[in-house]
Amino acid sequence: MDIKILGTGCPKCQRLEQLTREVAVDLGVDAQFEHVRDMGQIMKYPILSTPALVIEGEVKVAGRMPSKEEIARWLGKS
Repeated sequence: MDIKILGTGCPKCQRLEQLTREVAVDLGVDAQFEHVRDMGQIMKYPILSTPALVIEGEVKVAGRMPSKEEIARWLGKS
């Protein structure tokens, strides 16, 4: 599963990556993570603010911190 964290490296972006990794491990999801920090690359996605979570090319959330339960739902359906 391809998972991208979009954000410049702020504490919220780092926390989103940490939470998503924890949920992936808990669910036993085989995932490849990429933290996209380049603004040019981030702007290619339809988001207005970071952090953002992209799973299999689909933006799941942007501009807020999702709960572990939300992340688990998204990882389970992808």
